[in-house]
Amino acid sequence: MSEAIRTDTAPRPVGAYPHARRVGDLLFLSGIGPRTPGSDAIPGNEYFADGRLRRYDIAAQTHSVFANVRAVLEASGARWEDLVDVTVYLTDIARDFKAYNAIWAEHFPDIDTAPCRTTLGITALPTPIAIELKCVASLAPRKD
Repeated sequence: MSEAIRTDTAPRPVGAYPHARRVGDLLFLSGIGPRTPGSDAIPGNEYFADGRLRRYDIAAQTHSVFANVRAVLEASGARWEDLVDVTVYLTDIARDFKAYNAIWAEHFPDIDTAPCRTTLGITALPTPIAIELKCVASLAPRKD
């Protein structure tokens, strides 16, 4: 048995899928990017007059994607600290990894409680974004 999670506090999925799906004590988040909820604007993107992407700001997009992941976690009854595995997709890993990694360290300062992570360099994502996260969280009872 599974439960689909949708929320208006995160950007709409770009396809026919939920923001997340709960299966038992695990929460699987669909790929989440940095688009702004409601407007679908992409923080840090600048465009030429003809609509082509001129430049982007990986720091702005990283902060935004983390906020969107938090929104889906909260809508699912989970917290940032419940993340157990994160796959990161970067469209220019050579250029963006250092800046992304520094922001990651700000959000996960303790390696003993940080989620596992895999970072991949890819050629493109479905919208003009430079980063996307695929996450798994644990919804098992907490021992706070």
